Amino acid sequence: MRVGDALLDLARAGGARSLFVVGTGKNVGKTVVVRAVAERAVARGLALGITSLGHDGESADALDAQAKPRLRLAPGTLVATARNVLPRHPASEILDLSDLQTAAGTLLYARVRRPADYELVGPPTASGIRSAVARLFEFGCEQTIVDGAIDRVAALAGGEDAIVVATGASGAASQAEAVETVAALVRRLSLPRYDPSQPFVRVEGALTAALAARFTESAERHQIVVGDPTQIAIAGKAFDRVADRLALRCERPLRVVAATVAPIGREGYFEPRGFARAVAEATGLPTFDVFAAAMVAA
Repeated sequence: MRVGDALLDLARAGGARSLFVVGTGKNVGKTVVVRAVAERAVARGLALGITSLGHDGESADALDAQAKPRLRLAPGTLVATARNVLPRHPASEILDLSDLQTAAGTLLYARVRRPADYELVGPPTASGIRSAVARLFEFGCEQTIVDGAIDRVAALAGGEDAIVVATGASGAASQAEAVETVAALVRRLSLPRYDPSQPFVRVEGALTAALAARFTESAERHQIVVGDPTQIAIAGKAFDRVADRLALRCERPLRVVAATVAPIGREGYFEPRGFARAVAEATGLPTFDVFAAAMVAA
């Protein structure tokens, strides 16, 4: 099966034209997922735009110098990336320089003219990435892909996007820990819309662990409402404990459409089928092993 096609179908089924790929950590297959979806979008004739919330597509990891998957882009693809990482050979046409800054210099918009490996370095702020995505659409994109980062999840707020969550063996001491982490993240991002006809307490700003503890200690039974799931500053098992005790809701729900797994990590290996099945069962999402081109139904 073509996993890229399946993920693209899931994203566009709800009318979303932007797809965020968010990882539970480093080296969990995000770039491989982005590449698979990008290839199929181009094959379908969609005008594609692509950017990043961090630094992706580099040839080697900045921390340990180990090789990383490259992001090879096809002609016609539009990219929003830092000027200093644009391929130096004549592989792209610069369309515009932005006033946004990245960790590697000024953000620019370019169209790929010849196939090449690209690094993506995007704006570091939620408003910046929103501006970059909007500009890509102004250039005529029909589909955008954002290579995300969990520590900048606030960029998901306020958009009509589809989200794919990637997890893997890297950074997890065991399969059970990896499954718990991705399940808690999906549960947080999938927070349901509140019911305005029922009593609720609106939280201005972020729901922190300290504030959640006060609600728990007072045995609050009303809905606890945040603007969107990104305003919950609690993760992992701590979030699960809070969610089990409080009726957490939001005003602007997000849409998580799938999970992906990378069973081989730098620190370990999980049996692929069993890992994918465990993630599917824990998240309730269609789960894909992009490396094996396989899917496990939720």
